[in-house]
Amino acid sequence: MTAADISAGALTEIEHRVQLRRAVIASTIGTTIEWYDFFLYSTVTGLVFAKLYFPESDPLVGTLQAFAIYAVGFVARPVGAAIFGHYGDRIGRKAALIATLLLMGIATFLVAFVPTYAQIGIWGAIILTVLRFIQGVGVGGEWGGSVLLSMEWARSDHHRGFIASWPQFGVPAGLFLANLVALVFSQISGNQFLEWGWRIPFFLSILLVGIGLYIRLGILETPTFSRLVAENRVEKTPALEVIKRQPKEILLTALARMGEQAPFYIFTAFVFTYGTTILGVSRNLLLTAVLTAAVVSFFSIPFSGHLSDRIGRKRMYLLGAAVTGVFGFIYFALLNTLVPGWIFLAIVLSLIPHDMMYGPQAALIAECFTGRLRYSGASIGYQLASVVAGGPAPLIATALFAQFKSGYAIAVYILVCALISLASAGMLPDYTNRDISQEYDEK
Repeated sequence: MTAADISAGALTEIEHRVQLRRAVIASTIGTTIEWYDFFLYSTVTGLVFAKLYFPESDPLVGTLQAFAIYAVGFVARPVGAAIFGHYGDRIGRKAALIATLLLMGIATFLVAFVPTYAQIGIWGAIILTVLRFIQGVGVGGEWGGSVLLSMEWARSDHHRGFIASWPQFGVPAGLFLANLVALVFSQISGNQFLEWGWRIPFFLSILLVGIGLYIRLGILETPTFSRLVAENRVEKTPALEVIKRQPKEILLTALARMGEQAPFYIFTAFVFTYGTTILGVSRNLLLTAVLTAAVVSFFSIPFSGHLSDRIGRKRMYLLGAAVTGVFGFIYFALLNTLVPGWIFLAIVLSLIPHDMMYGPQAALIAECFTGRLRYSGASIGYQLASVVAGGPAPLIATALFAQFKSGYAIAVYILVCALISLASAGMLPDYTNRDISQEYDEK
């Protein structure tokens, strides 16, 4: 079937529903695999990398050094957004998504073979840094394509928030898999986890890449992009064009993510360092709690996306930002009780305020950009937040605790991020029921 056929509406209603279902499944499974790769690195950073790659440093300094490598992946994400946003708007959503999956998967697989400091000295950390950068480029191009692959097949404007939330579902699913595998191999390898057990989850990632590749090869291009091809409206330099035409939307979407992005990586990455080194609780308790939190997100993310279709995208997002700002203080109050039950509860509840923003976020951001620039605009805006929020968050949290010796200093940081999100999201347009199948502007 040609692009012209699809753009002309040649698909029957049944065929359209089949393609929508396939697109949602392909997006969700693909993002699950990519986020498994990304979060596996996050989990192992807090548990292993400081000890293996910076053994001669003070424990706190070693943690900062390990999280610095971790942050490199976030710096690379806007690079991936620009590269794959360009090709996603030029040659199609499907082709770009296949490339991001391969790039991310191969880089993660190779982490399993990186020698430690004891074997090759500082070169181990350098190799990790390069692979982490490649991971970041891959995941930077993944999000925009996955969201568009789902929402551009949605025929009804009144369910777009719910449909676009399913690629977001890949985040807790990937988080669950990464922590589950780390927990399983921690049990199997026991004291040998530091020596070889941590490598197995990275090695297994290549199997997931094969599954994701098989699924993505079997889907059609979206009607929106097919229409752009048929009408000869594909932009030659979409990444540059969207920066020139819609800079305000790019900046606001990046800042609107501050209150979602920074707390998430404190709740899912920094917590391992805080829990094991400051609170003195077991690694398995933390892994189990984060696993449970991810399961809760299986429901809270799509539900929040659905609610945004009912009450408005922006209203739902602002509510989530406000709740997140308050929750940071409750979170550290529960952690600091040192009671395992309260610690477990704090971690399990931590992602619900985040999900109130993350569920409607995909549609909120993508709706801001016109069709021929949407992959580039949505990706760049979304991934810029990784530089100012996601990547630095564990580093800032570690530095704040080192300075003030209190988790409440980190809670203040979460509150500041939430306030930035409230201000920025408040200035974004709300296109909850807008028809996104047509171009918003003319050349």
